Amino acid sequence: MSTPRAVAAPASSATISLPIEGMTCASCVGRVEAALSKVDGVGSVSVNLATERADIRTSGPVDRAELIQAVERVGYDVPAATVELAVDGMTCASCVGRVERALLAVPGVSQASVNLATERATVRGVAAVEALAAAIDKVGYAAHPIEAGVQSDEEAAGKKDAERAGLKRDLIVATALALPVFVLEMGSHLIPGMHEWVMATIGMQTSWYLQFALTLLVLAIPGRRFYQKGFPALLRLAPDMNSLVAVGTAAAFGYSVVATFLPRLLPPGTVNVYYEAAAVIVALILLGRFLEARAKGRTSEAIKRLVNLQAKVAHVLRDGRSVDVPISEVVAGDLLDVRPGERVPVDGEVTDGRSFVDESMITGEPVPVEKSAGSSVVGGTVNQNGALTLRATAVGAQTMLAQIIRLVEQAQGAKLPIQAVVDKVTLWFVPAVMLAALATFLVWLLFGPSPALTFALVNAVAVLIIACPCAMGLATPTSIMVGTGRGAEMGVLFRKGEALQLLKDAQVVAVDKTGTLTEGRPLLTDLEIVAGFERSHVLAAVAAVESRSEHPIARAIVDAATGEGLALPERADFESVTGMGVRATVAGARVEVGADRFMRALAVDIEGSHATAERLGNEGKSPLYAAIDGRLAAVIAVSDPVKASTPAAIAALHHLGLKVAMITGDNARTAEAIARQLGIDEVVAEVLPEGKVEAVRRLRAAHGRIAFVGDGINDAPALAAADVGLAIGTGTDVAVESADVVLMSGNLQGVPNAIALSKATLGNIRQNLFWAFAYNTALIPVAAGALYPVWGILLSPVFAAGAMALSSVFVLGNALRLRRFKAPLVDAPSATP
Repeated sequence: MSTPRAVAAPASSATISLPIEGMTCASCVGRVEAALSKVDGVGSVSVNLATERADIRTSGPVDRAELIQAVERVGYDVPAATVELAVDGMTCASCVGRVERALLAVPGVSQASVNLATERATVRGVAAVEALAAAIDKVGYAAHPIEAGVQSDEEAAGKKDAERAGLKRDLIVATALALPVFVLEMGSHLIPGMHEWVMATIGMQTSWYLQFALTLLVLAIPGRRFYQKGFPALLRLAPDMNSLVAVGTAAAFGYSVVATFLPRLLPPGTVNVYYEAAAVIVALILLGRFLEARAKGRTSEAIKRLVNLQAKVAHVLRDGRSVDVPISEVVAGDLLDVRPGERVPVDGEVTDGRSFVDESMITGEPVPVEKSAGSSVVGGTVNQNGALTLRATAVGAQTMLAQIIRLVEQAQGAKLPIQAVVDKVTLWFVPAVMLAALATFLVWLLFGPSPALTFALVNAVAVLIIACPCAMGLATPTSIMVGTGRGAEMGVLFRKGEALQLLKDAQVVAVDKTGTLTEGRPLLTDLEIVAGFERSHVLAAVAAVESRSEHPIARAIVDAATGEGLALPERADFESVTGMGVRATVAGARVEVGADRFMRALAVDIEGSHATAERLGNEGKSPLYAAIDGRLAAVIAVSDPVKASTPAAIAALHHLGLKVAMITGDNARTAEAIARQLGIDEVVAEVLPEGKVEAVRRLRAAHGRIAFVGDGINDAPALAAADVGLAIGTGTDVAVESADVVLMSGNLQGVPNAIALSKATLGNIRQNLFWAFAYNTALIPVAAGALYPVWGILLSPVFAAGAMALSSVFVLGNALRLRRFKAPLVDAPSATP
């Protein structure tokens, strides 16, 4: 297929803009400008080093590919960009294949993916948008660029509403006109006495005239859409679903017109009319299209709900007073008031106030989270009972909600590996169907019973109608849209569509320890008080000694004391004994905190705490001792505790039949202790990031497909090396670039939920493909009359149209069942990370 290469208009005012990579100085700018100026049709060139962009004003037609080659010849690059186009006019899977082939034929395009359900094309490369739109236009569809994200949603929703309204109007008109035709013709065969009544009142010929007039109106008004698109596609030798309907109904109508007005041209015994087939087929297919449009609108409701979570107005503090401004006018650094019951307008940090915030739309967790000064909040979450003042840290497209919307859109537009097979088949399906219909016509005409021409026509039309592949094109993308949308509601974001298919085949789940299985920060987990001492007094004294230290263990003890509302007494004579511990005088008492060797050096008796120390050691914790005035007062353990949600998540993974491995850089003793506590099958400890990658490869070789769960940064190599990488995403860590899936809840419960959703979605896709492909293919021989020689059964074109429409509606309805998907742990309570 040829596509236009020159995309700039010859007008001197036309401008082409190219991104340029690799420029470092003013001489680079000069070289690029000189190279571009030599290309035919270039009038003037302006290259900006800061923006790394070249703006070319043309004086005539300019080939964009030559501009790119000119830049590359002098040693710089024009980076590939991703463009999203809205594509109008696609109705079936073969349309998708044709648009993709047309886009891939455009010079400079490296990847092209078209989604029937979202009616979008995603193109990667260096080709101009105008060239892409022109290529799509040349194969019979219309396209225009869109901005990915929230801004395009209102426009898209308006377009969908208009499409549904137009289909509804055409359906009503077609039904009103086709019903009398159906009653006049089929009523004579189905209702006793109807034929005699028609003959006695208006007569057969008048009945045919009336059917002709009504059917002509059906085809010319509501049915016009099929002919406007179907016949041009046929002339381009690229038939689609519209071509099938157009040829089938035109054949039925044309034959009926000859039978009505020129019956002597037909062989004896073949003078019959099939107006009701043409009229009712149009009505039924419009019904199917209308139901599809309604259902397709519902598949993207997850995105709409996310968009609706955005506040429209923010209370911004300016010049000492609160001013209501549109959310689009809020800038980073603004102070905002959030009143009880309101949605948080943007991402921010609380500067004043205390409240509980419902973050379920981000994390999937039902329990509100307490927020106070210093806490981070996410735009779209709901403030509960207190007033908050916050400083905006991210606005517009930078907010977490905007990131989530982009991630869900990308996942919904993705293609799974299973779809590649479907695309290859459907690209040739429509031409194959037309050949099958032609073969059916010829076989019945040559070998069929009398009237052979009638049988040939009816069966060929039935083949054309039954095989419309619209359901095939919808089978996979609708399930992806609904499945990824449901995942977003559960706090599971699929960043890459392939993960949705690969995750279900995982045999082993490998997890990082710190921040994944555990909280990721040290906490005071054990404080065993010796008889004769009071807990609050000991904790306050120990915290007072540790209050000036920045060591994580000291911080954990101080945080525990302040968290319990204890006032820390004054300390004096602080001393740090290297490798042993610390000491100070607190409220007149000598307080010493340190390891067992410190206590022995001080001659403090710790033998009575031996059992406690042994238990803590078995749990992977290192005990510390606190002595007051020379007597042992408490045994202390500070560690990174296991998240409350982790045991249930590990149990759920085992229930799914998966092996669970831990890969951690922590010491082996601590790792083994946590593994015993949680029932983890295999432990790889004391490894660096490179070692985690090697461990992932070894586990894959031993067990099969592997999913790795980590909390970002140092886990990035392992996340990328695994078949599926799942990132624990909390706060602004939502977009972990190396991961395929982001778990917003901050805990492992999202992993079994994601795997269960993957299995449910792929099962749903397989069901859809059966109904779309196997069902249509199996009915083609029936429509061709394969059952007639044995049982005398023929499939009327009217019933073929109904069956075809029902297959599409069934596929969409089946996909929508995923909206009710209940995952193993989605409703289980869990600790807030």
